[in-house]
Amino acid sequence: MIRPQFNDAECLTTPSSRAAPPRPSPISAAELTRHGKACIENRANPKRSAEINPPGAAQRLVDLEAGSGRELGCLRLRYEAELADARRALDDIAIERAALQVELGKIGEEHRQLHSRNSKKEADLNLAQARMRDLDAQLNAKEADLATALNENRTLENGLRELKDQVVTLELSLEDAKKHLHSEMLRRVDLENHLKTLQEKMTFQKCLHEDELKEMKRVHESRIAEMESGRRREFESKLSDALQGLRKQHEEQIQGYKEELERTFSAKVENAQLSAARNSDFANAAREELMETKLRVGNLTSEINHYQSQNAALENRVKELQEMLDKDRDLHRKRMAEKEKEMAQAQKKVQEQLEEYEHLLDVKLALDLEINAYRKMLEGEEQRLNISPSASSHSIATQATSEGRRFLHGRKRKMKARKREHSAGFKTVQHASSSGKVSIEEIDADGNFVRLKNNSDEDQPLHGWVLRRHLESVSDVTYKFPSQFTLQAGQVVTIWGAAAGVSPGPSDLIWKSQKSWGSGYNIGVTLITDEGEELAERKLMHVPREEESGEQEDEYEELMGSEMELPSQVRFLKLKYKQLKNSDC
Repeated sequence: MIRPQFNDAECLTTPSSRAAPPRPSPISAAELTRHGKACIENRANPKRSAEINPPGAAQRLVDLEAGSGRELGCLRLRYEAELADARRALDDIAIERAALQVELGKIGEEHRQLHSRNSKKEADLNLAQARMRDLDAQLNAKEADLATALNENRTLENGLRELKDQVVTLELSLEDAKKHLHSEMLRRVDLENHLKTLQEKMTFQKCLHEDELKEMKRVHESRIAEMESGRRREFESKLSDALQGLRKQHEEQIQGYKEELERTFSAKVENAQLSAARNSDFANAAREELMETKLRVGNLTSEINHYQSQNAALENRVKELQEMLDKDRDLHRKRMAEKEKEMAQAQKKVQEQLEEYEHLLDVKLALDLEINAYRKMLEGEEQRLNISPSASSHSIATQATSEGRRFLHGRKRKMKARKREHSAGFKTVQHASSSGKVSIEEIDADGNFVRLKNNSDEDQPLHGWVLRRHLESVSDVTYKFPSQFTLQAGQVVTIWGAAAGVSPGPSDLIWKSQKSWGSGYNIGVTLITDEGEELAERKLMHVPREEESGEQEDEYEELMGSEMELPSQVRFLKLKYKQLKNSDC
């Protein structure tokens, strides 16, 4: 038999001191099983084991039993370690499963929330799509109007283009006229320069002839000085004759030169005058044509400016129409929201009145039951005491009841008459809207004042702001706030009429130019900013009062009267019951 060898150190190791114990092989387990069975048989039958085994085998058997015990201990420790590992793995799996279940619950809740949110978003999307279709229809209508305006604008632009072409043609003709005038002015300057040149030449010739005469005279005088005195007498006569002849000849030549120069100068002057006259006539004609051209250019420029102003006015009109459309949309949206809010408030008020009516009915029923109970108790006491119902008490109760009912019915008839009379008239209704920080809080029905309030946490300067009042048959009037006035955060300001007769406080203003804000069936006040934006509006209207509301109020008064009547009956019955108790005692 092969004996398995075991190490004591391995048997003493714990699961915490090793990572993973090795599993025993199937062969060693079978051998251990056989060895264990043999040990049990030897212990049960020691004689047989002594006969089978020799005397030296006992020690080996003891050693084998000790080794098998150690091996079994090691196996038990290994199995316990594996079992602990398996339990830890199961705990980890259970924890992970619980975490996954929690996460699954969270994901399911998120899925439900997302599903509900998706439903709300789809409903909002449907509403937005319907609103978008309405806005698209309105936009198409406005685009058609815009296309019509653009066609008109295009026609005006074509006319403007033709006028610009005419202006260009006239400017070209004006430039040609200016060039022609400039050339004529140059010709005139040339002629004037030529005339000056001729005058200078004539002056030069005259000076030259005078110099020649002086030189000839000096020469003759020198010749005369050189002549001898004897010949002086002889030649004096000849010299005088020669001098006279020369003088005459020179005078004739000078006269001829002068006449020729005069004729030439006069001819040139006449030519220059004629050309100047012609040039002046042409210049006058060109000047007149230039003036006419300037007038036409001015007229065309004014027409162009007029058409440009018309075009700008049309563009501004298109912008104003677009802004009015946007304002109408916003105002319609705000009014619809206010109407929905008013309807919700009215429904809430009706529901509260119904609940109060039901409560009063319950109270009335409870009081009726209590009265019946006290009446039965009172009748039982009277029967027990063999006392007939006293006529006085019965008459007192009847009288109290009848008086209470007469008072109640009389009061009810008066209330009905008053409400019928008032319902035949009108009731006052105030409708307000606001799109900014400041709102119109109240309009006095007698027209004494108008009250404003700053609903924000910031101060609002009212420089340039106005209040515009509308009446049915009276033209609109405006009240302008003082330039330095500022409405503090949360402050209320009251604008009184001049005829209100009140002393203004620190938060009051007086409209000195107007006695009152006016009174009538329909009064409207609009708050307008310095930029022309309508920030708030409040209307005071008188509308016919409905009959159904009066009947409901009558029923309410009747119910309240019955409630007032029932406690008096209860108190009377309680008092009567106490009196009977005291008499019994």
